[in-house]
Amino acid sequence: MKLKNLPLSIAVIPDGNRRWALSHKLSIMRGYSYGVSKFIDFSEWCLGYGINSISVWAFSTENFRRNTNEVSALFGIYKKVAKDRKIIKRLHENATRLNIIGNRSLMPKDLLSLLRNIERETMQYTEHTINMLIGYGGRDDILHAVKGIFKNIGNAGRINDEAFRNYLISNSIPDIDFIIRTSGEQRLSGFMPWQSAYSELYFSKRLWPDFTRQDLHRALVDYSFRKRRFGK
Repeated sequence: MKLKNLPLSIAVIPDGNRRWALSHKLSIMRGYSYGVSKFIDFSEWCLGYGINSISVWAFSTENFRRNTNEVSALFGIYKKVAKDRKIIKRLHENATRLNIIGNRSLMPKDLLSLLRNIERETMQYTEHTINMLIGYGGRDDILHAVKGIFKNIGNAGRINDEAFRNYLISNSIPDIDFIIRTSGEQRLSGFMPWQSAYSELYFSKRLWPDFTRQDLHRALVDYSFRKRRFGK
């Protein structure tokens, strides 16, 4: 079935890694490892549909409230992935740029260095982009913009939609057409409040590691039948 009316920009909130691990009697970190591998597959499925902007919420500012050992272990998984030349090769093969979005001062310096290297290595690609939101929070994003505007503009009369967007941490991400959240949770939890103003939402009951290409197809079929009016 060839789909029409596909989103240009898609985002995923990959929820359910811990529950999946517990249900399979595996360690929580094994669940997160499966989750990371799943996103790599997910991004390539999206490219196969011609979706060129893909965003994933990898780690929120609120996630820092979790157990310290869990946070450290999760960052360790991201470091391992960032060092994996096979994964970086797949980015090159798909001509895909990696874009890191979030409060970089919150990230471990060694992880940030590895991610920056991948950003630099893939910056020549302009058609396909993966936005990795790490150390990101929607409220933090808005506060960052407000502080920047007060510091650099001052005159409220000069602030418009475009000016405000430019001060967001996430300013390089276009408006999101379609947001998928897994594991049955039906909320955005502060996910990119500016770009999600008119996003179409899809909530899957699948735990993220169980999400399949067929699940993505079903979600896109659902999207293809929606009528977007943008308030008109």
